[in-house]
Amino acid sequence: MSILLWLVIGALVGAVAGMIMGEALGLFGNIVVGVVGAFLGGLLFSHGDINNSPLTIGTFSVSLVGAIVLLGIVNLFRRGSLR
Repeated sequence: MSILLWLVIGALVGAVAGMIMGEALGLFGNIVVGVVGAFLGGLLFSHGDINNSPLTIGTFSVSLVGAIVLLGIVNLFRRGSLR
């Protein structure tokens, strides 16, 4: 997958995860959360090989779950609660 597509999909995944978790992250924050969340989701569900998979609803969902888990962890350390 090209780096431009990673950034666009990362921004989309980060924005959706931010809406679900009630976070306003901005464009750069959405991209970071989306890309790191996709990596985290790949480690949790696909043993790290999600980056070799084509973009499907399943890979998007894995990336979204990873981004939500990432935001939950960040909120836990920052605020002391998941929300």
